Amino acid sequence: MTNLPATPSSPSSDSGRALLRHTVATLAYRGSKALRDAPADFSAFTPGGEGRSAGAILAHIGDLLDWALSMASGDSQWHTSKPQAWNEDVNRFHAALTAFDAYLASDQPLHASAEKLFQGPIADALTHVGQLAMMRRLAGAPIKGENYAVARITAGRVGADQAAAKREF
Repeated sequence: MTNLPATPSSPSSDSGRALLRHTVATLAYRGSKALRDAPADFSAFTPGGEGRSAGAILAHIGDLLDWALSMASGDSQWHTSKPQAWNEDVNRFHAALTAFDAYLASDQPLHASAEKLFQGPIADALTHVGQLAMMRRLAGAPIKGENYAVARITAGRVGADQAAAKREF
């Protein structure tokens, strides 16, 4: 069993930080694809009636990213947000990614281990981006599949302006 650091880590001693930044950029790339050009009524779409709507899932992703930043900065807090207009929550998604990535790129210590940040809020956000991609198909507005292994994903590129897909199918 690996012992996780009990004290905040510094950027020079935390090799997981670079992987976290790449993961955040991957989340931005995949999320952008699932969010871009969604139908006007997609925010209210629910596939089975009882689950969260697409808008509620996107608001939850914003909450997860805010939580990740609060964990990293040592002030772990959770807030539950109500969905806003789709474009507002898309902007929130990218703003939260930008703030979290900026913290990861800074000299500030991580107050939660890279492993905890990944296994909690980041993995959950990736799962929910996959749900939104599936919901797009169910709503009749599918996104194209892609070979993500060859996608041009770069740490620090977390805004809506993502590289064009190299190989969609």
